[in-house]
Amino acid sequence: MMTDSRVTRRQFATRLATAGGLTLISRRARAADFPMRHYHNQPPESPLHKRLVEMWAVIRTETAGRVEVEVFPGSISSSGAPAAPNSTQMLRDGEIEFSTVSASGLASFAPVVQVQATPYAFRTQAQVFEAMDGALGDYLREELRALGLYAVPRGCFDNGFHQITTATRPLRTPADMVGLRLRSPGSPLYLELFETLGAVTHSMNITTLHAALESDLVEAQADPISIVEFFKLYEVQTYVNMTNHAWSGFSLIANLRAWQRLPADVQGIIERNTRIFAARQRADNAVLNGPQGRARLIGRGMVFSDLDTAPFRAPLSAFYARWKQAIGQKAMNLLEAQVGRLA
Repeated sequence: MMTDSRVTRRQFATRLATAGGLTLISRRARAADFPMRHYHNQPPESPLHKRLVEMWAVIRTETAGRVEVEVFPGSISSSGAPAAPNSTQMLRDGEIEFSTVSASGLASFAPVVQVQATPYAFRTQAQVFEAMDGALGDYLREELRALGLYAVPRGCFDNGFHQITTATRPLRTPADMVGLRLRSPGSPLYLELFETLGAVTHSMNITTLHAALESDLVEAQADPISIVEFFKLYEVQTYVNMTNHAWSGFSLIANLRAWQRLPADVQGIIERNTRIFAARQRADNAVLNGPQGRARLIGRGMVFSDLDTAPFRAPLSAFYARWKQAIGQKAMNLLEAQVGRLA
């Protein structure tokens, strides 16, 4: 999640100049026919960042240097300043060309994308990507295109199934959610889910989450295991409660006008490599969110609790009915065709 402030192209260039990087960027810009930028909110150590850097390097080679894309992890510029406090809005405005965006980041102007985060809809990664690479993903791409955004086909990178971590006590039943001060991803769907279960929700940028947990502003959070690792939340949380309550990913999205300026052969090279590197990142993230990641966090002192999730889903009948209306019947029909009928 991001604040409302924005950075213009001129401010971006000024910050790079301050950091001594303008000369290098200018040379690259002159050398490339299409110098572009790609922002995302994950740390440099994440598989998302590493695979994106690899992908754009391959694309640069395959386009004989015509395409030069810089990747900014954590939406941080080369000067170390927060260059993209609202990278989704910058993407829509054409101030940046690419971003990898979650459903939460798109929810404010494209509520339909929240269908992919429907609680307890997906049960396996394979089921997720059959939907996101298939009819459901195609429909969401159409909806985003109408808003001036081009979602690259099969460009859904993995974040993973979300779990709830807590500081002082494990969760055993839905009653333990009542009054829990929890940081949630900021989409209305997530916030209503946890409020339905009785939690007191707080929405904040993930880069401030560690400090909020450390100060006891919040006592719990809901993200995949890999996020606990990369943002060092094991320093301020004790219990990993395996709720598997939702899945999220990061879609590779371009500003539509910027995409349409690219020659057809360049578009094809980007689309082909997106499929390759999204698949590699998905495999990377599956390891981090699986037994290996779990063992690593146990080694850091965290305690895992495997829950019966049926009681957590039981109170959600009215929630599902409301969100079918909010998201739209077509999107929900496509989801249910993949996962089965939701209550």
